[in-house]
Amino acid sequence: MANPAKLFDVAGHVAFVTGAASGLGLAMAEVMAESGATVVMNDIDEAALAAEAARLEKAGLAVKPVAFDVSDAARLQKAIDDAAATYGQLDAVFANAGISSGPSHHLSPDGAIDRVPLDLWQRVLDVNLTSVFLTIRFAAMHMKRQKSGRIVVTSSIAGLQSERMVGYGYCATKAAIVNLVRHAATELAAYNVMVNAICPGPFLTNIAGGRLQKNPRDRALFEEMVPLKRLGLPEELKGLALLLASPASSFITGAIIPIDGGCTAGS
Repeated sequence: MANPAKLFDVAGHVAFVTGAASGLGLAMAEVMAESGATVVMNDIDEAALAAEAARLEKAGLAVKPVAFDVSDAARLQKAIDDAAATYGQLDAVFANAGISSGPSHHLSPDGAIDRVPLDLWQRVLDVNLTSVFLTIRFAAMHMKRQKSGRIVVTSSIAGLQSERMVGYGYCATKAAIVNLVRHAATELAAYNVMVNAICPGPFLTNIAGGRLQKNPRDRALFEEMVPLKRLGLPEELKGLALLLASPASSFITGAIIPIDGGCTAGS
């Protein structure tokens, strides 16, 4: 019989987390470090990343900040390669970094399909989709050789259904991630590498400039769509993140898992 503590034991593991300076990415980095892993934390916000890494280091946790834009493919590959080379292994990679694509057409005329700026559309594709593809690609290069690993991708419930509250680019990229994860899972299963997606509902994070923290109207609209009638808190993602990065997920791959307070229950 398996020891329950061993199922979630990531002590001595090496993890890499993108978008780790705040919100869901920070929660992912925290739970891995709190559980004994060494965590390489990435974010484009150098000051916020340095502050959070210093806070975790002061608490005695093993973290290393690396600040860069995940849409820079060369920097992304170097950071992942350096993590594997420095620590001699790469056990879990969280492809979490993502950005808003502006308002939904339900909330603002600026969200209408004929008014979406093409430069914003391209930027969202670069960060929310291409960087995720490349994160999986660069992680797979090491995990295939190891014949082990966990890749966890942050999609969204907006990738599972039409979502009234977010813009076109966000919906499109988060939906694409779902099939990207499934496709990668079927290839990498042969190498004992598990690839899964987390699909958060409305969480209280800094995305879109932290509008859910600053805009009471938008927050109320999001809370109304959640059966639990509240937003999720980043720490409520920690259990699922640890599950998918740990030995407990040894027979879970290609899974698309909502964590949304019941938003998708009736869809």
